[in-house]
Amino acid sequence: MPIVDAGMVTSGVELPGYRIVRNFGIVRGIVVRSRSIIGNLGAALQTIVGGNITILTNLCEKTRQDAFELLLQHAGEHGANAVIAMRYDATEVMQGVTEVLAYGSAVQVERIS
Repeated sequence: MPIVDAGMVTSGVELPGYRIVRNFGIVRGIVVRSRSIIGNLGAALQTIVGGNITILTNLCEKTRQDAFELLLQHAGEHGANAVIAMRYDATEVMQGVTEVLAYGSAVQVERIS
């Protein structure tokens, strides 16, 4: 199954040096995560000390990365070789459970000569 190269993803509406030759539409990667009891306890302890809550930072980073990888797979399944207008969104589905969505437009591009 083809996967779009992460270097061919941009938050812009064009990819410098390339022209869009086909648009496959919106693609996405969705991950729904909850915090574990141990993670909640560790985060609570870190809030006492203050500063960056590394347990939650790492959870958020891992969740975004997983959603991004699913986006790359979804785009590849459509035959795309790039994704433009890529964004993240997050929604709390229920207390302690969050959905992270990575989305954008799957496109086929070719290098400008």
